Amino acid sequence: MAFSVNTNPGAFVALSQLTETNRQLAVTQNRINTGLKVSSAKDDAATFAIAQNLRADVAGFNAVSQSLDRSIAALDVALNASESIADLLINLRETAVAAADPGLDALSRTALEDEFKQVLRQIDSIVASATFNGTNLISNANSVAAINENGQVVFSVAGQTMTVAALGIDSGFASAASAQSVVAQIDQAISTVNAALSALGAGRQRFQLQKDFVGKVIDSLRIGIGNLVDADLATESANLQALQVKQQLGLQALSIANQAPQTILSLFGG
Repeated sequence: MAFSVNTNPGAFVALSQLTETNRQLAVTQNRINTGLKVSSAKDDAATFAIAQNLRADVAGFNAVSQSLDRSIAALDVALNASESIADLLINLRETAVAAADPGLDALSRTALEDEFKQVLRQIDSIVASATFNGTNLISNANSVAAINENGQVVFSVAGQTMTVAALGIDSGFASAASAQSVVAQIDQAISTVNAALSALGAGRQRFQLQKDFVGKVIDSLRIGIGNLVDADLATESANLQALQVKQQLGLQALSIANQAPQTILSLFGG
């Protein structure tokens, strides 16, 4: 090997190896810091693009889950209100049956009628207040819908108007005959409310099933993204220690190589 003070091949090789070690060390440290083996397109363009598409799907499903939560809450409010109305209708029937007694005096029937009207007003009050986030499923027959990750409607559940007027109940009774007529109206109203309760309850269950499914899809997508881009920190920890040792050795090798030209001086020593 020629001796030269202008060119030091050993130092060049040691520097090149040290540079590569430093690059690998920077990659490993970044993986440990971020927890990701693919944190940007420069790490792995294809995998990063796939992961980004999956993240977009997760974002869409998160929006779906939030929409389902709102719909479920609106259905819960409607169900609670409908159950309260169903209970009040039973009370109304009891009052109307009592008023249908031909032997009842006018004063007692008037008292029953006043009580009857109070309960009717309570039903309308319940209907008016059964609103969640601007949606009232027992007033004006509104509906809620389940959407998919693309914003398309998958299915919907329609409400049922349950105001006193919609249920077709007269506001009072002046005689036993009119009270008997009201009993028939209340029986029909009870059937209507029970049918609405059944429909709302079934719809509530369907929304819950959809929410559970969406939750599982989100979990699966997140696991898939993790498998693609997450770093194995046990492996990276081992790599970090190895590269740190390799870096120290590289520095020592470069230092030794840089001292080689000084040996030329011994050739000219006296």
